[in-house]
Amino acid sequence: MMECVKVAFLFFLFFFYYSVDLVGGSDSHLSPKGVNDEVAALMSMKSKMKDKMLVMDGWDINSVDPCTWNMVGCSIEGFVISLEMTSMGLSGTLSPSIGNLSHLRTMLLQNNQITGPIPAEIGKLLEIHTLDLSGNQFVGEIPSSLGFLTHLSYLRLSRNNLTGQIPKLVASLATLSFLDLSFNNLSGPTPKILAQDYSITGNNFLCTPSPAQVCMGVSIPLNSNIDRNSPQKVTRHHHRWVLSVAVGISCTFVISVMLIVCWVHWYRSRLLFTSYVQQDYEFDIGHLKRFSFREMQTATSNFSPKNILGQGGFGVVYKGCLPNRTMVAVKRLKDPNYTGEMQFQTEVEMIGLALHRNLLRLYGFCMTPTERLLVYPFMPNGSVADRLRDTGREKPSLDWSRRLYIALGTARGLLYLHEQCNPKIIHRDVKAANILLDESFEAIVGDFGLAKLLDRRDSHVTTAVRGTVGHIAPEYLSTGQSSEKTDVFGFGILLLELITGQKALDAGNGQVQKGMILEWVRTLHHEKRLDVLVDRDLKGCFDPVDLEKSVELALQCTQSNPYLRPKMSEVLKVLEGLIGQPLHTEESQGGNNLNEARACSFSRSYSDAPEESSFIIEAMELSGPR
Repeated sequence: MMECVKVAFLFFLFFFYYSVDLVGGSDSHLSPKGVNDEVAALMSMKSKMKDKMLVMDGWDINSVDPCTWNMVGCSIEGFVISLEMTSMGLSGTLSPSIGNLSHLRTMLLQNNQITGPIPAEIGKLLEIHTLDLSGNQFVGEIPSSLGFLTHLSYLRLSRNNLTGQIPKLVASLATLSFLDLSFNNLSGPTPKILAQDYSITGNNFLCTPSPAQVCMGVSIPLNSNIDRNSPQKVTRHHHRWVLSVAVGISCTFVISVMLIVCWVHWYRSRLLFTSYVQQDYEFDIGHLKRFSFREMQTATSNFSPKNILGQGGFGVVYKGCLPNRTMVAVKRLKDPNYTGEMQFQTEVEMIGLALHRNLLRLYGFCMTPTERLLVYPFMPNGSVADRLRDTGREKPSLDWSRRLYIALGTARGLLYLHEQCNPKIIHRDVKAANILLDESFEAIVGDFGLAKLLDRRDSHVTTAVRGTVGHIAPEYLSTGQSSEKTDVFGFGILLLELITGQKALDAGNGQVQKGMILEWVRTLHHEKRLDVLVDRDLKGCFDPVDLEKSVELALQCTQSNPYLRPKMSEVLKVLEGLIGQPLHTEESQGGNNLNEARACSFSRSYSDAPEESSFIIEAMELSGPR
C-alpha cells in the first residue's frame, strides 16, 4: 500500500514539473532576467560540488553560451546534450537543478566522490539515453522517477552506497539495454527486470520475490523481557541470575562475532570488485565477454610473431583461435601512459553498444594492470588496403561495382557513428587499412572509437594529432580540432584510393612521383583527363559517368574548408544514386550480382586471398596510439 502511494506521489511530482516546463514554453531558452536556464542549472550544479582539480573553473554565470565550457557538449541548436565528467576528482552533492537540462542525452559522472542522494528531479531528463553514476558515494534509495525516462538505454549505478529496494518502475523500463546496480546495499525482493543485460551482484540483502524465502539482512528480534526480581528473589536464586548473565554475555558475544564475520565478508567482496582487474577468471559484461590473459596467450600461441596480422599506432594485431575454434583478431593495445582501468572498461562497454552491419563488432576484451586487449572477429578477406596493394602475392581483384559497394558500406558505417550512435563517435583515422572486408567482401569499418578510448579526456581538441599522413584533414593537422567533417575528409581520400588503386602519399599511376593523391586528382580533373587516374586493373571496365560523379564526390569531401564538405548522409545519397538502389537486401551482401551491366568481371576468383590476410602495416603513423 505504501509503495503504491509513493509511486503515485512521484508521478504527481513528475507531471507537475513537466507541466511547469510546458507553461514556460519550450522556446524560452532564456529566463525573464536574460540568464540562460541551462547556464543557471550548470552553475547550481557547480555550487554543490567541490572541484579540487578546477575542471569547472571556466564555468561562468555571466556566459550566455555554455557550449564552450569544459566537459559540456551541445547540439547544433545550442542546447546542452552531454555532461562527461568522468574521473575528475569531484565531490560534494548532485544538485536537483540537473533536472532543468531538459535536452540532456548523456551524463557520465562515474569514478568521482560525489555523496548525498540521487535527486528525484533526474526523472525530468526525458531525452537522456546514457546515465552513469557508478563509482561514487551516493546514498539513499534509487529514485523511482528514473522509470519515467523512456529513452534511457544505459543506466549504471554500481559501486555506491544506495539502499532500499529496486524500484519497480526502473526494473520494468523496457528500453534499457544495460542496467548495472551491483555492489550497493540494496535489500528486499528483486522485481522482474526487463533490461536486456543487467547485474545486481554484490547486494547481500537482496532476495528473490518468493514469499517462502526470508530476505537476508532482516534483523533477528532479541528478547527484551528482563526478569526484574526483588532483592529477596535475587538472593534466593543467585545461581540462576549468574547463569542468566553468563548466557546473555555469551549470546551477545556470538551475535557480535556473527556481525563482524558478515561485515568482513561484505568488505572483502568490495575489495574483490575493486581489484578484479588482477584476476584471471571469466567475467561477462553485457553482451561483451571478458577474457583472461591466459586465454589470450593460448589463442595466439603466446603472441607468436608468426600470428602477427599487422601493426600500427594502436598496437599489434594477432590472429587467434578460441577453444571453440572461432577465429579472432586480438588487438594488443600499446599505451603505456594509460592507467584508468574503470574508465577503460566503461569506454569499451560504450563502444560495444555500437552495433551495425558495417561496423566491426567487438567480441570482448582482456584487461590486467599492464595489458589492454580487444578481441574482434577475424576478417578472412583482409582490408581494402590489402586488396588494392601488391603485398607479395597475386594482385587482388576488385571490379568497379564492388569498389562502389565498398564505398557505400563505409559511408553507412560512418553515418551510424556520426548521426545514429549515442554518444556519437568520431573515427579520426578513416583509411583503406581500417576498412575490412568480410567473407562476402562487404565493407566493415574497424578501429572506430579507439581514439576516444585511449584519450585521457574526451575533447574535440587534442594536444597530439592522431592519424596517418595523407588521410588527415588540414584543420586537424594544423589545430588539432576534429569533428565529423574530419572523417568526411578521410572518406574522400579512401574513395580516391578505390578509384586509382594508389596510396594517399604515392599517387600518380606512374605520372607523378611521391606526390599527394589529392593534388594529382585535382590536376587531372581540371584537365578533364579522368581516364588517366583510373586503376589499371579495371582495364576500362567502368562507367565514365559514374567515374566523373565519384571523383567529384571525393573532391567535395576533401575541400580545405570543413564547412563546405558534405555530411555522411549526403555522401550516402550520392553513392546510392550511383549504384542505383540502396543496399538493404540479403542478396546484395554477397555482391555476386552487383550491377553486372555496368562492370566487367575478372577471371580471378574473389576467394583467392590467403586466410592470413587481415591487416597491413600502413606507413607514416603519427603520435603513437590514435
